[in-house]
Amino acid sequence: MTSARLTVDAASPIGEVRRKIFGGFVEHLGRHIYDGIFEPGHEAADAEGFRTDVIDLVKELGVDTIRYPGGNFVSGFRWEDSVGPVDERPRRLDLAWHSTETNEVGLHEFSSWLDKVGSDLMMAVNLGTRGTLEAIDLLEYCNIRSGTALSDQRVANGATDPFGIRMWCLGNEMDGPWQLGHRSAEDYGKLASRTAKGMRQLDPSIQLVVCGSSGATMPTFGEWERVVLTHTYDDVDLISCHAYYEEKDGDIGSFLASAVDMDRFIETVVATADHVAAVKRSSKKIDISFDEWNVWYLSRWENVEKIDGIDNWPVAPRLLEDVYSVVDAVVFGGLMISLLKHADRVASASLAQLVNVIAPIMTEPGGPAWRQTTFFPFSITSRLAQGDAMRVLVDAPSYETAAFGEVPLVDAVATHDDTTGRSAVFLVNRSTTESIEVTVDVTGLGAGSIVETHTLSDDDVYAKNTLADRERVAPRPNESARVDDGTLTITLPPVSWTAVALG
Repeated sequence: MTSARLTVDAASPIGEVRRKIFGGFVEHLGRHIYDGIFEPGHEAADAEGFRTDVIDLVKELGVDTIRYPGGNFVSGFRWEDSVGPVDERPRRLDLAWHSTETNEVGLHEFSSWLDKVGSDLMMAVNLGTRGTLEAIDLLEYCNIRSGTALSDQRVANGATDPFGIRMWCLGNEMDGPWQLGHRSAEDYGKLASRTAKGMRQLDPSIQLVVCGSSGATMPTFGEWERVVLTHTYDDVDLISCHAYYEEKDGDIGSFLASAVDMDRFIETVVATADHVAAVKRSSKKIDISFDEWNVWYLSRWENVEKIDGIDNWPVAPRLLEDVYSVVDAVVFGGLMISLLKHADRVASASLAQLVNVIAPIMTEPGGPAWRQTTFFPFSITSRLAQGDAMRVLVDAPSYETAAFGEVPLVDAVATHDDTTGRSAVFLVNRSTTESIEVTVDVTGLGAGSIVETHTLSDDDVYAKNTLADRERVAPRPNESARVDDGTLTITLPPVSWTAVALG
């Protein structure tokens, strides 16, 4: 059996684990809203038409903040369509996903759903086909108590109290040629700066996220961040990152190392932001909102699922309904480790998305809701990762990947909460063939016992949870784990994700 030696560096915490990194994302896309969170005819629907079985799963997932209403959808979105009497709202064509949006669920309904799941709203404004004035109008509608035309309109529409939205995204993926209203970095940076200044005049307390690159493979990556932040550095608080990963051409080794790419992505954006700060002689620090991340089989969308045709605009079509395997969940868990390893600069992150659309939760119309394999690393990490993130020094064998070169077989991060005395260690084994016996020096955590363990693995790394077999895959306790004299010893099966809670 292969072995690895790890040491938790408790003397130099990375930073506080901010709860917003356990965020989600709900977009008007496919069956996310309709037949996902909202299905009035379902036996589990509440008085507002929201599925209570889905609400329970979202609460179990542990999502802090949810980004809404897009995504690509937002760049064609007229927010006024989503308020007022439901039967008077217009049906619109959504050019982003070639669908019809009924606007049956809008801003008020979604805010009510957020109250039910216990999450905060992170609102995106349309800087694709609209601009500064519309963004300020939406902010006034949402956050001013009363006494103006727009705030009184909200009150008349049933929300006496303001929505009080604190975090706002200035558009979405404006570097992407697929985006309605796509702009150059210069043009977008100027627009985002004007919009940010106007929104802050109305509500100085808000946090603003400016669009970074929609992926590290974009030809403008790096330069986009530099130019946009040159225009907006004094106006915003965070810059966004987006990243999706999939197994390509059977290269499971590179896929399992996807977190290496996320690490580099984050570190490059941080370096670029700090460069702009140095040029500006600014002591301000720009943090990262990694507000879209997941495993997404994008190639299938491009080659199979795309909708076209002048007369083909379906309502809530089945789009992006990836069914996730064990290996997908292990990669997913590795991406969560990456986010925690950069807790000093990643202030917010949004898993894209939550229900049916590249999601940890699936539903069937009139039928059940269930957990995908990716549900478990998120829900367990969200629950156990408290306090500060801690670096873990890894001494482990490595393997060669086509995409990222030589990569360690083991990746890990730890957390510790001084208030409760609880700690946690999160690990992945990227080997496709060998179990690895790992010893972890946890002396600095003061941990003397194991509270709980969870290992996600399977002899079939492509095993999935489906409608026909909804509980095929689930994490199991790891019976090999023990703590002796400040050393955690545990065996990690091939292609596995593991969480250990210590007390």
